[in-house]
Amino acid sequence: MSDFDSVITLLKKYDQEHIIKFWNKLDEKQKAFLLEDIHELNIPEVVEMFKKTLENMNTNQQKLDNRMNPIPAELYGAVNRSPKELLIKYKQMGLEQISQGKVGVLLMAGGQGTRLGVNYPKGMYDVGLPSHKSLFRIQGERIRCLIRLANKNFGSCKGLPWFIMTSEHTMEPTRKYFKENNYFGLDEKKIIFFEQYMLPAFTFDGKIIMESISKISKSPDGNGGIYKALRDRNVLDEIKRLGVQYLHAHSVDNILVKVADPIFIGYCITKNAECGAKVVEKAYPSEPLGVICEVDGKFQVVEYSEITENTAEKRNPDGRLTFSAGNICNHFFTTEFLNNVAYKYNSKLKLHIAKKKIPYVKDDGTVCKPDEPNGIKMEKFIFDVFEFCNRLAVWEVEREEEFSALKNADVPNGKDNPRTARLDVFSLHRKFVEKSGGKFKTENIECEISPLLSYSGEDLKHLVDGKIFDSVLELKSAEEISNNKTSNIN
Repeated sequence: MSDFDSVITLLKKYDQEHIIKFWNKLDEKQKAFLLEDIHELNIPEVVEMFKKTLENMNTNQQKLDNRMNPIPAELYGAVNRSPKELLIKYKQMGLEQISQGKVGVLLMAGGQGTRLGVNYPKGMYDVGLPSHKSLFRIQGERIRCLIRLANKNFGSCKGLPWFIMTSEHTMEPTRKYFKENNYFGLDEKKIIFFEQYMLPAFTFDGKIIMESISKISKSPDGNGGIYKALRDRNVLDEIKRLGVQYLHAHSVDNILVKVADPIFIGYCITKNAECGAKVVEKAYPSEPLGVICEVDGKFQVVEYSEITENTAEKRNPDGRLTFSAGNICNHFFTTEFLNNVAYKYNSKLKLHIAKKKIPYVKDDGTVCKPDEPNGIKMEKFIFDVFEFCNRLAVWEVEREEEFSALKNADVPNGKDNPRTARLDVFSLHRKFVEKSGGKFKTENIECEISPLLSYSGEDLKHLVDGKIFDSVLELKSAEEISNNKTSNIN
């Protein structure tokens, strides 16, 4: 039986033979491309996933109120409720693990900057800070700063490996960008790029949608696709080979993210956690931020739409929301837990669906852009592994210090856009300067501190103490200044 015959048999068995409807109109190159597309997809697996998703969609409509409990207090720490000595202890513990090479960073960087109005990876975006550093550069320089701090505190540092998950569309431009920027001064051998997988789009009645007569319509499988990609791209083997025991996972679009935050790592290790989540307190009951809680005794992120208004508005005696742990896609994992998830639980991960307007091929072979949602895209979420975790630690941080998402293009009064990201950086960095004894003549002065100079506001006193700043303040490291750049400190 030829390769093509076996493909026909497979497609017929799973009621997907429309995929090769226009076979006779394709040239040899298109035929080869389509066959490769079909082989890569694993038709039996994706069709089964679609069926499972549909079943879940039809059964999971009830609200979760009666099944929910808040995170147990002993597993719910917070920066602003912890004594300073304890924070220092956590930080030292985290830095010690970094110095021993036991910590790695897992970055989810599969997103294109489409919603920002650009056609390149979101990590390459410049929000317009005085330095014009991109998200990738800011995060890479934070890693360098931690390596320096670990060296300073413990006399050496074995490095902080960076594992970067891209998508089909962002892999090549990301690799190229890192190379052109000399890997931001990091060890190229300790930066590992890997690609997440794609899932096909389906019509509501279970047919795989064709993007063109020779191409299946696919999209990335969500940030929860990281577990399959870590396993099947052999990245878990690399993590093991490098001796990494703990990983900090986050998405690329949070400009304030404390990459491999030693305090968070120290806290999670102290709690003997397999899995950790950084959260911010929900600003108001109906804020569209999933909350981490227990459902039927298992940890879970519950979306605002899954509970009633009454439950969202419940408060504790101290006035704080009962369900306040807002999830921000910022996690801690032990390598052992990641291995368990990848090999034991990956097939049990929930699938989430979004109804979308998906361009499709009509019976005459032309492409149609629908006005109404005509199909579904499936994706997995990184936090859906919480239910498989025996010990989850939750760490609440101050929103204005650690969370500012970049999702949308600039519009007047808009949220989560380049302007809000920029202003959040200025506001935090002014606070750092003021804590170190500096002052600003007016309250809205632009202020940016290089991640190479300071990780979270430390080591600034000698530069700013007793000084008053009345114009844009950009604080740089000695290395940056010597690279023919000048600091504007008088």
